[in-house]
Formats: sequence, C-alpha cells, structure tokens
Amino acid sequence: MPIPDYKKSYYARHYEDPPQVTEAEGAKTWLTRGASFVISVTKAAAGTVLVRHDNPDEYMVILPVGVGAVLSAGAQTVEIANGDTLAIMPPGASVVRLLSSGEILRIFSNKAEDLAKASVNSSFYETKVEGILPVVNWPDPEGGFKIRTYDLVKYLDPKGPLIQPRIFRSTNLMINAFAPWHTLRETSKLGPHYHDDFEQASVTLKGRFVHHIRYPWTSDLGDWFPDEHTEVASPSVAIIPPPLLHTTRNASADGAILVDVFAPPRVDFSLKPGFVLNANDYPVPNSIRDGETALLSNVSAWGS
Repeated sequence: MPIPDYKKSYYARHYEDPPQVTEAEGAKTWLTRGASFVISVTKAAAGTVLVRHDNPDEYMVILPVGVGAVLSAGAQTVEIANGDTLAIMPPGASVVRLLSSGEILRIFSNKAEDLAKASVNSSFYETKVEGILPVVNWPDPEGGFKIRTYDLVKYLDPKGPLIQPRIFRSTNLMINAFAPWHTLRETSKLGPHYHDDFEQASVTLKGRFVHHIRYPWTSDLGDWFPDEHTEVASPSVAIIPPPLLHTTRNASADGAILVDVFAPPRVDFSLKPGFVLNANDYPVPNSIRDGETALLSNVSAWGS
C-alpha cells in the first residue's frame, strides 16, 4: 500500500506558486494546511484589510519588522506601529488592517474550515488522518478572550546564541518564532529529532533554509524513501509529519526568519518552566499538570 500524502513531507513555495486567494484589495494569500492547523501568508500593500467574520477560535498573527497594523475585535482596537509583533486574536469577528506593505503570517487551527478547504494541499486530508493528535482546546486565557500582543524584540538577545527559541501558545496553537539567524548554523551542531504524534510546519519568512528529513524504514522496501535535503526560499512552508527524523539549517545569514507551528500545544514545551513566554496568560490543563513528572522525563528537542 502506498504511503498517504499526509505521511510525506510537503513544501509550499509561495515565491513560485500562485496564491489560493486574492483579497479584495488585490493582496495575495497562500494557504497551506496540516491535519491540525492552517498556515496563511499574505503579501499585502498598505491599506489591505484581512477580515475573519466569525472565526471559531483564536488565531495568531505575526507582523514582521516594519509592518504596522490596526487590529480590531469587538470593542477592542490595538495599533501596532512597527511590527516585529505576535498578536493572538480572539474568537468571533476580527479585522487586521495593514498600515504598511509586507508579508503577514496568520496561523489558524483546522477549525477554520473554509481556509482548510481552500489550502493548496487540502486533498491530502480528505481521508482519515492517523497518528496525529486532534485539536482540543486548553483552558480559556486568564482574563478572558481579547486581543493580546507580544513584542518579539523583548525576547531577543543580540549577543545571545544563534538559535534563540521564542515559544508562545494560545488555547490550541503553539509557535516557536525563532530570533533571526544572523550566521550560518554549524554543521556539527544540528539537532535531528522526530515527533511521535503531531506535525510541524516550518515557515520561512526571510532568507533560505535547508530542511533535512529522513524516513523510517519499514519491513516493505517499497515504502523506503531517500533522505531529503530540500532548500527553500521565502516565503514558504514545509510540513513535516511524524515520525520523520528532521533538522533544519539556514542557507543564508542575512537575518533569516523561521517560525515553527504546532497544534495542539506541545506538552513537553508547556511543562518546561519558563519555556513558554506567555504561559501566565494561557493555563495548562490540570490533567496535564497531574502527569508532570512523567512527561518531563520525555521532553524532546526544542525544534528545528
């Protein structure tokens, strides 16, 4: 039996491929999905308005450096002048109005069914997806649902190591918004690892990266695949399913930007003290905390 498409790596190269949606103002939006999430990248001009009329749950917005926006939801309006910001938008109706041009990343769960169906690889997930955790909402955020913003510069150490994870979660999503990669990663310091039961999306927003992937062997030689060493430019999305062994190295040293996406939130990251930067806003379920000791012993590599 051939391996299902969702069990293979997938690369969406937005710099080569046509968009899935052309917005009202002519902005181009590319949509790529996993079993549990949808990645939306929009190349927009100043004045572009991105509307969600009735989103069923929270979603995330990453505004790159220099890209400002006005965010609206209900009676709340937040202006972000210069970007380099993560915003978490509440369920329901919301609007992102761009104050300057740029490429905007939005991250949704698979509950945004219209976006999931419109994704370039939606056909991969028309049949039952096995071995991947379902999206289950964790407790509501402290203080209720509202627009929450996080200044990513606050979590950047200019004199720190090359790879600086910056991990945030919502009720059912988690991202690792790496600090910009300013030097090439040493080939002797890669981090190959795999996941048992969730996919990873690696979104390249600036520069170039090489994704190294190894497929596990089975008893059927016909299911064996050669190792992958796939270079992608920006913007692009790589979908890496379990249990593929993988690691990533930047191929450019110009402040390359990578964002890893997971859904639901990773338990290992969430139980590591201080690792999730907005943990005070988003409680961990009591059922997960009850198993803290056992789960901490299985903390895996932090990502790419």
